[in-house]
Amino acid sequence: MSIGLTLLGLLEPGPRHGYDLKRAYDEHFGQDHPLHYGQVYATLSRLLKNGLVELTAVEPGAGPDRKRYAITDAGVTDLDGWLGRPEQPEPYLSSTLYTKVVLALLSGRSAAEILDTQRTAHLAQMRTLTRRKAGGDLADQLICDHALFHLEADLRWLELTAARLDALAREVVR
Repeated sequence: MSIGLTLLGLLEPGPRHGYDLKRAYDEHFGQDHPLHYGQVYATLSRLLKNGLVELTAVEPGAGPDRKRYAITDAGVTDLDGWLGRPEQPEPYLSSTLYTKVVLALLSGRSAAEILDTQRTAHLAQMRTLTRRKAGGDLADQLICDHALFHLEADLRWLELTAARLDALAREVVR
């Protein structure tokens, strides 16, 4: 996710301080990966340099001066463009797990064990996400559903690969 464009989206309703932006970001998007203050201010600096935000006020505070930022017309144009573009679907044609399975077959190791170990890890993560989803608000439920659907697709691939392991071994180990 583009942090800069996300901050632009958070600025669109009205000017905010960097602290307020970090708090809003963490509340909506940062439960698992909150932003660091340095990341917020470095991003705001780049946005300012590129003319996507402007400084609307500098207010004295208990520590350093508090700067209030607002999105510019150019920032709104960039945000509109980003929101209107679909995300590139990830085809996962290059998979670390597939690589591990092939290398296990090539080296005489058990590819089935690799698949079983991965299945166990996926199921554990799914249980964790299901518990989190049960106790979460709608936003958390939607994030968990997204992750769960991806994990379900991975599990289908694991089962299919396990079923085809002998055929794959014949192709790989010639």
